[in-house]
Order: sequence, then structure tokens, then C-alpha cells
Amino acid sequence: MTTVSVITPSGKGGADVELPGEIFGAKVNIPLIHQVVVAQEAAARQGTHATKTRGEVRGGGKKPYRQKGTGRARQGSLRAPQYAGGGTVFGPVPRSYEQRTPKKMKAAALRGALSDRTSHGRLAVVSAFVEDGEPSTAGALTVLRTAVGEAGSRLRRPVLVVLTANDDVARKSLRNIPRVRVLDCGQLNTYDVLACDHVVFTQAALAEFVARTGGGELVTVDKPAAKPARAPASRARKTTTATATESADDSGGDAAPTGVEQRSSGTSGKSASSGSGAAQKEEEE
Repeated sequence: MTTVSVITPSGKGGADVELPGEIFGAKVNIPLIHQVVVAQEAAARQGTHATKTRGEVRGGGKKPYRQKGTGRARQGSLRAPQYAGGGTVFGPVPRSYEQRTPKKMKAAALRGALSDRTSHGRLAVVSAFVEDGEPSTAGALTVLRTAVGEAGSRLRRPVLVVLTANDDVARKSLRNIPRVRVLDCGQLNTYDVLACDHVVFTQAALAEFVARTGGGELVTVDKPAAKPARAPASRARKTTTATATESADDSGGDAAPTGVEQRSSGTSGKSASSGSGAAQKEEEE
């Protein structure tokens, strides 16, 4: 299970969201994804192309010249395929390009595409794009750049933004930004996920998508409170020195610093050694 931090418009860290492993951690089946994408692109074709055969082209009802005696090949119409302006042989006709694709295949391909974006760190979650409830393209672009991780004023890579159906404020804020594709969570599909380098969910859209795909409820994890910072080492040394000074004052001033004690003991040793030398001289005399 992957955990993603929720990005807020204010820039402050929000809660963490746990992405269900059965949706965002599924196995990526590339042949399956390819088949679903080809079927989706084929279904988008209009199929209205058409050409006219020699029987549908206007004109050509009269035989161009007599059957025999001219030395030329016999012809029955100037609208035959070998003539300019004639009909087309085996030309395209209106048809449907739709391919039958089971729902389970579409769902598995979408899970694989989302899992691929998640494994590469290209899936983000934001709490909202605008805070005050009024559309703001500049504010939404700032949040989007933070979610994607781009520092420039413009997006260099296409981004897919997934919203709820009733989030009109975010939709109006994002509709004029280049390289941004906005979809409802119910319209999320494999082709759009693969056509964009980054996928950004709003927290409400992610919860709705997870509930719709059978992932259960979205789990939100609160971040632990920050621990108090430790005091610097220099401040700790000052506190220790002040404590030692106070203890010396309480003892009546008898205690002296270590360096002073070492110097006084050295002086007394010198005087004692000098006195013992003078006594030895008197005894010898």
C-alpha cells in the first residue's frame, strides 16, 4: 500500500492518504493496455468516409464511341474506373470501427495504467485547487506546479486532473491552462492516463473513484506532531557552567576552580621544596 501526502492550497502539509494496493499497486499488463487503448481509439473514429462507384458518379450514360471499327479498345462509359473522374473500385464505405472489449479488461487496463504512474511517483493528491471558493487560474496553477514538481511558470509536460462532477470552481480555474486535461472521476480511462505524464486527483475525487471501483473507503492518516527541538550544545554548556558557579557560591566560597587549585598546589610545592633545602644546609654546617 502506497502513502501519498495531500497538498493544500496554503502550502502547509496536509494529511497522508493510503492508496489501495488493488487499484494503485496492480500488475502492469502491457499487451492488455495496448489492446484496450487501440479499441478506445478505434471507437473514436467516425467511420463516415465514402466513395462513389461507377454507377453512382454523375454522367457517363452514353457510349463514348462505336464498338468496332475505331482501332481502340471498346468502352461503354466515360465514368469507368480507368477514366479521370470515373468511379472508384473497392473504395471505403461508411462503417463502424468499434471493437468489443469486456468491462473487466477495461478495468484491469485502467488499474495497470494508474499503478504505472504511481510506481514512478507521478500521481499526486490535492485537497483543493482554490480556497476562497472563487475561480483563480493563478492559484490553481501554483497548486498544480507544486503537485507536479515543476518550478517554471508553465507546465512542460501534460497533466491529467481528476475532479468530481460538481467541482465547477476547480474546473473553471484549470480550463485555460495549457497542457492540462480535466476529467470527472467517472470519465477516467486508460488512454487519458497514458497520454499524460502526471495524474492529479482531488481528495474528494479520489475517494469517489476508490468507492466506485470497489476499493472501499479512502483511508486518511494524520501526520504525527513535530517533536520539540533540542537545545544547542553551546547553550547546554552555559547552563552547566552557571550551575557550577551557583553551587560554589552556596558553599561559602570555599570551592575554587580547578585551574586555580592546580596553580596554588604548584606554588606550595615549590615553597615546601625550597624550605626543606634550607634546613638541609643548616644541618650540614
